Amino acid sequence: MTSEPEQQIGVGTQDAFQRLWTPHRMAYIQGENKPSGPEAGDGCPFCSIPAKPDEDGLIVKRGEQVYAVLNLYPYNGGHLMVVPYRHVADYTDLTGSETAELAELTKQAMTALRTASGAHGFNIGMNQGGVAGAGIAAHLHQHVVPRWGGDTNFLPVISHTKVLPQLLADTRKMLADAWPA
Repeated sequence: MTSEPEQQIGVGTQDAFQRLWTPHRMAYIQGENKPSGPEAGDGCPFCSIPAKPDEDGLIVKRGEQVYAVLNLYPYNGGHLMVVPYRHVADYTDLTGSETAELAELTKQAMTALRTASGAHGFNIGMNQGGVAGAGIAAHLHQHVVPRWGGDTNFLPVISHTKVLPQLLADTRKMLADAWPA
């Protein structure tokens, strides 16, 4: 006796695909916590994060003029952003000392990620302006995305889905503990 697949009413056309539901991504898709305007007082999350305790804000390292924070919507586990405290949109508007500290914390982030997770390589960069892909164009931030050999598998390629093996709070603690002195 062969069994027929259970009929699911109202859930779309039956197919052979399994579903990996990621409802937490809806916050990003719908623009939750996205600034309402270009000014610092317009709900900019990068301006409000430093006022929170490190654990609540997912801050891994605080410098004098910039800080490193986990991306709430990461491309890979350990995806960090290095962000100036000052609300500035364009890289050319950074001061010399802000630029130097942003570069130094980026280097330190790479060291911490290699120590904590054995990252084999990195994607590092910033999207300048909404048309260039910046999700929060009003406040400059540099992405530091760790990569490993073979980390691209069928999920991101076929279904634009990433499986992250660790909670952000656990990743924040692991990286903060591995940050170079």
